[in-house]
Amino acid sequence: MGFIAWIIFGALAGWVASIIMGKNKRMGAIANIVVGIVGAFLGGWLAGLFGVQGVTGFNIPSFLVAVVGAVVLIFLVGLIRR
Repeated sequence: MGFIAWIIFGALAGWVASIIMGKNKRMGAIANIVVGIVGAFLGGWLAGLFGVQGVTGFNIPSFLVAVVGAVVLIFLVGLIRR
């Protein structure tokens, strides 16, 4: 995916993950983008551990992997901040 597509993909995945985790009001657009992109990498890595295909492009299965990765990332950051 291109640079702009990664930003859009990350923003969407981070935004959905922040809504799922109840952190949407505390996170801004930049945080959503960063969480979404890092979550896509984390989700792809976790998916590979389970033998599932990771992020392959701008499609629904990749989006779900990215959202799951972003949710895990938000959860882990929440544990560290406690």
